[in-house]
Amino acid sequence: MDDLTKALETFFNHEIFKMILSKPKTKTAEFKKMTISLVNHSYHLEKFTETQVFNENINYEVLKEFLTTALTDSFQQYNGWDDHYEYIIQLSKKGKVSTTKKTIKTPPPKATGHNREKNYLLKEGLVIEPLVDMGIITKDGKIVNSMYDKFKQINRFVEIIDDEIKNIEPGTQLNVIDFGCGKSYLTFVLYYYLTEIKKITVNMVGLDLKKEVIHRCNESAQKYGYDNLRFELGNIDSYKNTFPVDMIITLHACDTATDYALYNAILWKARLIFSVPCCQHELNAQMETSELSILTKYGIIKERTAALMTDAIRASLLEYCGYKVQLLEFVDLAHTPKNILIRAKKVETTEKRKQQALNEVKAIMAKFSLQPTLYELLFGEDTLDK
Repeated sequence: MDDLTKALETFFNHEIFKMILSKPKTKTAEFKKMTISLVNHSYHLEKFTETQVFNENINYEVLKEFLTTALTDSFQQYNGWDDHYEYIIQLSKKGKVSTTKKTIKTPPPKATGHNREKNYLLKEGLVIEPLVDMGIITKDGKIVNSMYDKFKQINRFVEIIDDEIKNIEPGTQLNVIDFGCGKSYLTFVLYYYLTEIKKITVNMVGLDLKKEVIHRCNESAQKYGYDNLRFELGNIDSYKNTFPVDMIITLHACDTATDYALYNAILWKARLIFSVPCCQHELNAQMETSELSILTKYGIIKERTAALMTDAIRASLLEYCGYKVQLLEFVDLAHTPKNILIRAKKVETTEKRKQQALNEVKAIMAKFSLQPTLYELLFGEDTLDK
């Protein structure tokens, strides 16, 4: 590691809110100065010529590389500020690196964005232990800048659930099962939100197939003091609940595991279902059609069409079973194509509407020669003409 890289490693951290690159290495350099400002948890870059200013945004992930390149090729000085210190890196004409760290009484003014910050349900400043352990917030409740996208995603998940529970009175009992909980980051955050912010009495069970994951999650629940959150070893398709279920959560259960989770939710008459499907391979292997072969002859088109059909069929079958269903964007498409969340709420509905939903499923099954798992679980084999 060279001296410049070492200096940036020492001075570069998530709390620096302003940086200036100055003293261009040549008199003919196009840019005379650059400033980088933290604005609403993202970085804004200004590049100054003699007569103009060019603006762009820069990702935290590439910021250190950008600074290294700029100081190597174009500038001789770096100044960075956090709330307590000024950090200075200077390069001589021969490339020698010197560093200085100064205590400051009055830091420079922080940049402010033109748009108001979103009013998140999990507000910055709350010390939420699972988010601290995940590295998303610091121990004093500040969002780590490189994790801001993840913070937004978690809030989006909480918002989607809150839309359906906002009218539940504090103290109400809510029984929740999280199928395929994995490391349970969202499970812990949701438990915190329901109990600490909404003041709902929660009985929550996380289910997974990995023994070491279950052991670690139970240890974490004890550490956080989440007394009514426990984790059990078990399979989605054979789990037997011992209490009435109000809410089912299934996040990224692979392929047909989502169908078994939805089927159990239907059998138990769960009032609320929140499901983010993953790896929808089943219908991709089944799809055949002569009239609409344009959707099946190109591999990537077939794969994406099958994934969308899978979730559309699941949603319609839930409608047939008496749920009001919405398909929502959970994570921005720029981050992952697996970004659909199925939100379903048990409601009073008409037989006509239920039959229409079932007929739509049968029509697409016939057109593309499909036998989706959730349909088979609900109706059994060879029942396309029911």
